[in-house]
Amino acid sequence: MLQGLYRFMIELTNGRLTSGILKRFSRSRISRYVVPSFAKVYQLNLEEMEKGLSEYPTLHDLFVRTLKQDARRIDKSNDAVVSPVDAVIEDVGLINETSDIIVKGKTYSIEEMLGDRELLAKYLNGTYMILYLSPSHYHRIHSPVDGIVTKQWTLGAKSYPVNKLGLKYGVRTLAKNFRVLTEVKTEFGHVAVVKVGAMFVNSIETTHKGSELVKGEEMAYFSFGSTVVLLFEKNIFQIDPTLQSPKDIKVGEKIGILTKSV
Repeated sequence: MLQGLYRFMIELTNGRLTSGILKRFSRSRISRYVVPSFAKVYQLNLEEMEKGLSEYPTLHDLFVRTLKQDARRIDKSNDAVVSPVDAVIEDVGLINETSDIIVKGKTYSIEEMLGDRELLAKYLNGTYMILYLSPSHYHRIHSPVDGIVTKQWTLGAKSYPVNKLGLKYGVRTLAKNFRVLTEVKTEFGHVAVVKVGAMFVNSIETTHKGSELVKGEEMAYFSFGSTVVLLFEKNIFQIDPTLQSPKDIKVGEKIGILTKSV
C-alpha cells in the first residue's frame, strides 16, 4: 500500500508538466524570495559560500553555489581516493559475479547501471560506494582521483528521488534514472563515477573539459539533490577502515586508497 502510494505521488510530481513548473520556478527571479528561508530550513553554512546570500538571484543559483577557494581540503596523497561530493555515505560493498549489488534491501544491476557490457567485466568483484546528497549539501561534483577520462556517456530518461524512500520503494532508481557516467583510468586501474539525477531530466551539468582529471577538480554539478555511485575495478580499492555507513563526508576527504591490481 505504502509502496504504491509513494510511486503514485512521485509520478505526479515528476511528470513533464509538474517538473517543468518546478524547474522554471527555481530559475525564475521570483524564487529569490525563497532563498533566505531555504538557507534557514536546510541550515546552509553561509560562511563557506563564495557569495553572500543576497547575491543569489534565484533558488537555482543558490543550489548550484560555489564555495570559497579554501573551503575544502583535498587529500593529495598519490594513492588516496577522496570524496567527490559533500554527502552521506549510504552504502559500500562488493559487486558480485552476477553484477548485482544490494542497497536498502533492493537488488541493482551494475550492468544495467553502466549500460555497457564490454565495460562490465572489469568491475565484477570490485567495490561500489553510494553517496547521497540532500538539498542541504553543496552540489558540485569533483574528481575522486587523478586520471584520464576514457569514456563519458549518458543514460536514462526520467529521474526519481534517490533518498531513503526512493531507494526503498522506487523502481531500480540507481540503474534507471537519468545519469551521466564517467570512466577514469588511473595508474592503479579503472574507476567509474556515476552521477545519478534525482529530479528533472538533464539535471546534471558537466563542467569539466578535456580528458585529464586532477583529484579535487570540479567535474559537474547537480541542479537538484541526487546521488553519486563510485565503482572500482577488482582489487584496486581499499576503503578507509574508519568509514562506516551512514556517515557524513565532504569533498576532498579520504575515503580509501588505490592499490596495484594483482
